[in-house]
Amino acid sequence: MLNFIYYPVSWIMWVWHWLFDKVLPDSPGGSGVAWALSVVFLVFTLRAILYKPFVKQIRTTKQMQEINPQMQAIRKKYANDRVKMTEEMQKLQKEHGFNPLLGCLPMFMQIPVFIGLFHVLRSFNRMGTGTAMPIGGTAETMTAEQTRSIGNYAFSPEQVQNFLDARLFGVPLSSFITEPVEQFKAFVEPGQAIDFTRWQIGFVVVPLMIIASIATHMNSRASVGRQTAAAMDNPQTRIMNKLALYVFPLGILVTGPFFPVAILLYWVSNNLWTYGQQHLVFGRIAKEEEAAKAEKEERLRANAPKPGAKPGSTKRGATAVVDADTEVADDESDDAPKTSLKKGAAAKGDADAKAATPAATEQSAAAPKKPAPGQRPNRPGGARQSGNKRNKKNRQGRKR
Repeated sequence: MLNFIYYPVSWIMWVWHWLFDKVLPDSPGGSGVAWALSVVFLVFTLRAILYKPFVKQIRTTKQMQEINPQMQAIRKKYANDRVKMTEEMQKLQKEHGFNPLLGCLPMFMQIPVFIGLFHVLRSFNRMGTGTAMPIGGTAETMTAEQTRSIGNYAFSPEQVQNFLDARLFGVPLSSFITEPVEQFKAFVEPGQAIDFTRWQIGFVVVPLMIIASIATHMNSRASVGRQTAAAMDNPQTRIMNKLALYVFPLGILVTGPFFPVAILLYWVSNNLWTYGQQHLVFGRIAKEEEAAKAEKEERLRANAPKPGAKPGSTKRGATAVVDADTEVADDESDDAPKTSLKKGAAAKGDADAKAATPAATEQSAAAPKKPAPGQRPNRPGGARQSGNKRNKKNRQGRKR
């Protein structure tokens, strides 16, 4: 049913094994290294294919953090109206070009890859029950002789035997800690003694489990450290951060004994790729944001008034002040007669202004001033007289 996943995964792994088998010498342990590298570079190939969706996921996550306060405001405003809340959410996402599916796409695309690789690796040893045969598609238990004589998707029977006989640190790549001892017979030629133990598998698997768990935690920690303060305040974000930081790494330690050695190699190499890819993508996004910020500041500086120029007045009837450099440039671009007329008009205007100044001063001086409170107005053509002087003159006139 899932052959459309199993065959592509097995073909990519087949290509890398063919390449490393040509490069590495066929010495004891060499074939195991070639198979291990084929698994590692299978991961690198698939992650390279998913690079662009990963970048979109990072940009979508950052965009979601930016609009998260507005989303929270919509949830609070329409808490009792789910339909209106959904409409406003969709409207906000459409305005910002936000697509929530892009944030989950890379993760969802890695799930079938993991399932496909897990199935292909387990199908090298089909002595366990419930493992589907590539030919016929029926699930049945096979003997050691049968599992070594039947191909596995893109791999021929000879390559299946080579994989089962390959050793990495002394153990088969598809062996796991909880594997029944009866199934160990598929990893050796019929009639030969088993050359490894469950403890040896544990010595290889446990360090890989610890490395994969720590790498998962470090990747989650790096991702959480780049979140904004507003995103950290979101309860859902805090829950997801705790799952990524502690539950997922702990899950690897719990399920590690059930995973083959090659699956743990897949997990370690996948985390190494993610760690490097995160630093590369986040560094590139940070440079883009700095460049956009510098461009914005440059535009603001270009639109700001030049040194020595005053902003134009917005009052009605007022004349805006023009920059002196621009005015001179406009004068030089005109022809000579126009320039002379402008200069003559300017000189005449200055002379009229100077001539008008003394007249205005004399007129203002001749204008009568208003009397102070309690003071009588001046006589026509004369100065004001105080009340005491006026009474004295009246008394002198009466005596005469």
